[in-house]
Amino acid sequence: MEFKDLNISKPILMALEEAGFEQPTPIQEKTFSVVRSGKDMVGIAQTGTGKTLAYLIPILMKLHYAQGFFPRALIIVPTRELVVQVCESIELLTEFMDIRCLPIYGGTNIRTQQDAVCEGVDILVATPGRFMDIYMNGIIRTNQIKTVVVDEADRLMDLGFIPQLRSMLDVISSKHQTLLFSATFSASIAEMANEFLAPGPVRVEAAAQATLVENVVQLRYNVHNIATKVNLLKILLADKEKYRRVMIFTETKKNADRIVENLAEFWKDELSVLHSNKAQNSRLNALKAFKAGITRIMVSSDVAARGIDVQDVSHVINFDIPSLPEEYIHRVGRTARAGKEGTAISFVAEKELPYFADIEGLINQQVELMELPENLEISDLLMDEEKVQTANIAYQKKGCFRKGGGAFHHKIAKNSKDPRKIRKDRSKEGRKKR
Repeated sequence: MEFKDLNISKPILMALEEAGFEQPTPIQEKTFSVVRSGKDMVGIAQTGTGKTLAYLIPILMKLHYAQGFFPRALIIVPTRELVVQVCESIELLTEFMDIRCLPIYGGTNIRTQQDAVCEGVDILVATPGRFMDIYMNGIIRTNQIKTVVVDEADRLMDLGFIPQLRSMLDVISSKHQTLLFSATFSASIAEMANEFLAPGPVRVEAAAQATLVENVVQLRYNVHNIATKVNLLKILLADKEKYRRVMIFTETKKNADRIVENLAEFWKDELSVLHSNKAQNSRLNALKAFKAGITRIMVSSDVAARGIDVQDVSHVINFDIPSLPEEYIHRVGRTARAGKEGTAISFVAEKELPYFADIEGLINQQVELMELPENLEISDLLMDEEKVQTANIAYQKKGCFRKGGGAFHHKIAKNSKDPRKIRKDRSKEGRKKR
């Protein structure tokens, strides 16, 4: 099946052809008719399957052209980067249409965004916090919003945005269509759908839950510590022909900065870094440079694991193993996109072995263990956080940490009594007993 077989409007078809899109992905093929019908929907699709276009194309067909001043569609996403990504997709699809899209996110001048809202908008793409800030200032009118998309719902939940999400949906007319998209369908997502969607929503699932994109090769190295992980990175990245476009994911901003600091000696002009401590303009410029191929290596915390669409990423490297196994799916989904091949490499320290076991259980396969390069320098240097972890492991092995708490000794019997039990009975009956 091709896009032209889906009864898509001519302006959007022209834009798709101009961008080189010919065939819809499974999630797109299954979603279009549901969105057009006006029914509430839960969409389950792994990252990299084209779900952004799956909801954008039918929404744009319903909007037709720019009308009035107030937004008619709202797309809610968890991160600033994803706001920008969705707006770029809208710009691509509306090359031959007159539709106004406005990104709303924190970290930039709120007055500028408020002025832009007042000039008129058809689609708002927003993070929850900034949307509510502008709404509470009396700028956003919501009575004409007829379609609401909650994208990356599981990530919104992980980041604690549910209270803001409730506030947003409370101020929107009850007569609207809600589309909820998530990479997995957990019990919490089911509860979320039950709360925010009309009874009996249509469920569309494009792939088995927690499945990886096709054509991705998975490898792992067992690596002693952070310093040795950095040394291994240097060896791998030296092969520029093989590692031509690489995304490196960390659990902490501190590790992201460490990597950049250590690699800058060799590839300063080839590095971009993306995490929440960076200024918004710095983050956007870093992403643009990587997408344009100006930089070869993107070092990022998990903020970029969702929704960032960069073509031809040859390798994803998990410098740190995510504590949530689902995040592994999102990270790996940055490579092997659109049917192309890619490689995902994980550096696993001893303390991360349980996390990686959870990942292998989730994806229902074992990842191939690689031999460390012979020229790898094994470092004994431990970072401060590793020293704490090592000390904790030592205490556990000595039996100092007992089940049920972190105390180093048992309280003696007289000190362990509940003070409520030895409090004197000052009631009338108590005095009579005495």
